[in-house]
Amino acid sequence: MKRYTIFVITENFIGILNRITIIFTRRGINIDALTASESRLQGIHRITIEVTVNEDTVIQLVNQIEKIIDVIKAFYHEDTAVVYQELALYKIPVSRLDSGLEKIIREHNAKIIAAEPDFIVLELTGHKEKTQELLEILKGYGLLEFARSGRVAVAKRMLTIDSFVK
Repeated sequence: MKRYTIFVITENFIGILNRITIIFTRRGINIDALTASESRLQGIHRITIEVTVNEDTVIQLVNQIEKIIDVIKAFYHEDTAVVYQELALYKIPVSRLDSGLEKIIREHNAKIIAAEPDFIVLELTGHKEKTQELLEILKGYGLLEFARSGRVAVAKRMLTIDSFVK
């Protein structure tokens, strides 16, 4: 099994995300991460889905997604064919902030984006493995809260939404 990024170009209609995710549910496939956002074109949205399956399954998923009315185009890429990042936020008690933790923050290129009397919030952008590594370390520092975005990705090959939208 491999990790794939599925891109779905769609018109912005209510319920489209549900119709897409139900395809995964019916097949018993877990979505590892999902992000949805507007594109640079008015009324056109882009959905990015990260999934770990075999290639035959990802091909079937993409073909089934493309059958949905309001889906303009769906396609998939292996990790090596996309540029991707995730954003992670970590809330840590101020009482645990010491020189050791400050060194860890620097070594991982994390940023302190909020400082409150009782806690600080760190931000780290990177691949899931990088954000997961820091998560495991910060658990030892009384981690209060953790949130990670889904994958945000673009294909490495020259590809624009314009080529799919008429």
